[in-house]
Amino acid sequence: MTSKERIQAIIDLDSVDRCGFWLGNPHPDSWPILFSYFGTSSEESIRKLLRDDFRWIEPSSAFKHPKGKPIFDKKRKGKELSAGGIFSESQTIHEIEEFDWPNPDFLDFKDIITQLKSSKEFYCASGFWCPFFHDVADFLGMENYFLKMYTHPDLIHAITDKIVQFYLEANYRLFEEAGDLIDGFFFGNDFGTQQSLLISPEMLEIFIFPYFEKLIKLAKNYRKQIILHSCGSIFKIIPRLISLGVQALHPIQARAHQMEAENLAKYFKDKIAFIGGVDTQQLLVQGSPEDVRTDVLKIKKVLSPHFVISPSHEAILPDIPPQNLEAMASAVYQEVA
Repeated sequence: MTSKERIQAIIDLDSVDRCGFWLGNPHPDSWPILFSYFGTSSEESIRKLLRDDFRWIEPSSAFKHPKGKPIFDKKRKGKELSAGGIFSESQTIHEIEEFDWPNPDFLDFKDIITQLKSSKEFYCASGFWCPFFHDVADFLGMENYFLKMYTHPDLIHAITDKIVQFYLEANYRLFEEAGDLIDGFFFGNDFGTQQSLLISPEMLEIFIFPYFEKLIKLAKNYRKQIILHSCGSIFKIIPRLISLGVQALHPIQARAHQMEAENLAKYFKDKIAFIGGVDTQQLLVQGSPEDVRTDVLKIKKVLSPHFVISPSHEAILPDIPPQNLEAMASAVYQEVA
């Protein structure tokens, strides 16, 4: 099977020759370390050396405001999660309507299309990341956001709707232009802590999942597979995510409560594909290459065949030794005892 065919089959829960592999998305500070270890200055050369099946091409750089503004100019008052943005004191929907929301006409996909074409022999995941949960939190401050779900629900819906309308239009334009160059719609919002969900399933049902349905419906209309990213312990809502049309779940935070491979396999094997699962909190940072190989073989045995081996956080940091990434990749092809 080709890399593209393999990942497509894994996500469709079809027959497949082996697990898939995705190196992840190393942090910019990590690439020089990897270049030195693997003896190349090419990111693509390293991926090919490790037989990476998956390419993620996120198109947010396609938004080119004539004055250099970001997609959402939130005017945050600090970097901490509780720091509010421009809507932190807002009380009426009129204030939301008056905001300078992004113009999709500022999107230019020329560079993105070039990247997609250069990666067409591999599985290409794309689509705007659509982190509207985090966008609303930044506009309001996270605590304020959660409180206003109870005190000002109409305000929360008004902000969320404006954000999601942009993402819908942006994805529509991208899917139209890219066509079959994109295999899967990969989007993300982090709902989990190490122990449980950030907000209740009931609040997710009101303020999150209706917007998920819109984003997923659009992608499915363009025949894209649906891959969702959420860090943390999201075990409680996996059945709901499946019912919404999510076909693959990333990144499987291995040390989060109830997210260990054995538990996921017990309840969800052959119901959804998994991408990730190789612990980046301790194993890849502190373990030996042999420790890494042993763990990958264990989770591969549990979650195969509908499993893409990858770090449990895609942004590989400089504290992960290249030897451990190499061991992770090599275990993909090692026989399970």
